[in-house]
This record gives sequence, C-alpha cells and structure tokens, in this order.
Amino acid sequence: MRNLVVLSKLVLATLLAMSLVACGGSEKTEATAKADKKIEVINWKMVTTWPKNFPGLGTGAEALAKNITKMSGGRLNVKVYAAGELVPPLEVFDAVSRGTAEMGHGASYYWKGKMPAAQFFTTVPFGLTAQELNSWIYYGGGLALWEELYAPFNLVPMLAGNPGVQMGGWFNKEINSLDDFKGLKMRMPGLGGEVLKKVGATPVNLPGSEIFTALQTGAIDATEWVGPYNDLAFGLYKAAKYYYYPGWHEPGSGIEAIFNKDAFNALPEDLQAIVRAAAQQANQDMLNEFTARNNAALITLVNDHNVILKKFPKDLLAALKKASEETLIEVAAQDPKSQKVYDSFRAFLDSVSEWHEVSERAYINARVGG
Repeated sequence: MRNLVVLSKLVLATLLAMSLVACGGSEKTEATAKADKKIEVINWKMVTTWPKNFPGLGTGAEALAKNITKMSGGRLNVKVYAAGELVPPLEVFDAVSRGTAEMGHGASYYWKGKMPAAQFFTTVPFGLTAQELNSWIYYGGGLALWEELYAPFNLVPMLAGNPGVQMGGWFNKEINSLDDFKGLKMRMPGLGGEVLKKVGATPVNLPGSEIFTALQTGAIDATEWVGPYNDLAFGLYKAAKYYYYPGWHEPGSGIEAIFNKDAFNALPEDLQAIVRAAAQQANQDMLNEFTARNNAALITLVNDHNVILKKFPKDLLAALKKASEETLIEVAAQDPKSQKVYDSFRAFLDSVSEWHEVSERAYINARVGG
C-alpha cells in the first residue's frame, strides 16, 4: 500500500510538471507568434502646393504626415512630396483624384475652375475668421457640404490648418484710394481675386514658389501671401516695401487635406479615425503657431528691413466690401451647389456675427479701453 501511495505522488508530480511545461510552452508559442507576426504597413504619398520645408504651411504638411505615421504605430506611413517634386503645385487636386497620390495638402480656392463653391472652404472676403470657419465646418453643416462637393471627384476633404487673419499684401506703391487699384496686377487667388476685377485690378494666380520672382521682375505690381511669419521667410520685403493691412480678402484661410476616396475607404476604421484626428490636430496647431510667431516677424520686417506698414483707407475697405458682397451673390448664382454652399455660409456668418458682437468684439474693445 505504501508503495502505491508513493507511486501515486510521483505520477501526480509528473503530470503537474508536464502541465506547467505545456502551459509555458503555450505562452511562449503565443508570444513568439505575436512577435513574428509582421505589421502590415500601408504606404501613402502626400503631394502639396507648398515649397519644401516652407515655414508654417510646408512644415504643417510634414507635421501632419509624421503624426499620422506615429499615431498609427507605423501602420500608415505617409511620405511628403513638396510642390514640383512629384506633381506641379496646382495639379495636387487632380493627382489625388486619380490616385497618383493618396493624399494632398493645399487650399481649396485653387480649384475654383473645377467648382466655384470650393472657394468658400478656404476663405471669403470679409467672411469668417479661423475660429468661425472651424465652427461652420465642424458644427454648422459645412463639412457635409464640402464632402458632397468633392465626392464626384473621388475625394474626401478635411481641414488641416489655418494661418488666421492675413495681411493685405505687398505693394510697390502707396495705396491711398480705390483708384490706386485700377490697372494693378496683383497675385490673389480665390474670391478675393474676383473682387479685384470689380475694382479694376487684374488678379494673377501664382503658386507660392513663383511669387517673389514675379514681384521682383515687375510681372506683378503687388501680391498677398499669408502674413508676417511666412512673408518674412519668403523675403518679400526685398521686392516691395509697402505692407498693408488688414487682410480683407482672407480673414481666416482653411488649409485642406484631401484624400483619394478609394484609398481612404480601404483603411480600417481605426486608421480612418486616426487620420481624421491628426487632421483636426494639425488644423489647430497651425493656427497656434502663426498666432505665436506673427508679431515677432512683423517687428523684424519693420525694424530690421525698413518695411513701411500701412493701413488701407476706410473708404477703400468700404468699396472692397461692397464689391465682395456683389461677387458672392454672382458666384452663388453660377450653379445650384454654389448657391447651397453660399446659403449655408451666409446664414452661419450672420448668426455667429451676432454672437461675437456681445462676446469677442465686446471683450476686445473692453480690453483696449474702447
């Protein structure tokens, strides 16, 4: 009997040891399988309308690409191609639409020749500020209209940046009245360019990389670009000395990221969510950067480069505003989609303006003692 008890204990101990080995082996097998399982990497190309590594706009595109790659744990890898590296800057829309690149970074008003309503999603003269544009897109129905507008082109649009209120531009002469705009050749895309036509100027649509040379050689008489931070980096003060404000034509310019719809829909749901979150983060981050850097750049332009800073005359701004209202009505009448977008935009502008009279404007006036 005693021998049987001993034998039984030995058998139990052996079985227990085998079980532990088996469990350990199972854990090891699972861990090895996970380690050995390769992560499927999706590689995307992003084409942009901006010069390579250009402060604010170009670096904003780079930051968005890096964030998507990091947030996805490397599962979605985005490589950036600056303007001209893969496609010309003003061919970004077509390149992403046909799938040459899965993603683009630029501004929607560059595509007004394809659809006039696209301009509303960048900026409108005397229209929405950056804060107000964000609100219209995210909570005022703007995004749904934008997506509807781009769907026939196999594209998904998102906001991905905003430099805030821009400057009025660089001029090679003083601007004292509306008459000074007559005959002026000025680089200004979008709806602002249409307004220039109404006051007798000639708008010219140039990518950023061509602006300095055009202004320096006299191919254009004036240009708007962005604001002090970007304009200083471009060296525009070397080609013109008169720097005007406010930027009536671009009170808050939405920078867009566009995605090939087939490529975007092919992503797993978690990666789609990551892309949307990264774009929204980039949108806010760009505004933060420009707000932080613009004033220091303006001081440098005035104090170190002898730029002459001037404000547009009130009567000139009033005339430009009147021409802007007329332009918007005309653009809206071009097709049903433009009218639909304009109606939504106009209603939101009216409502948010009422609120800001008793909030933002009232506070800023109080802050300066007005």
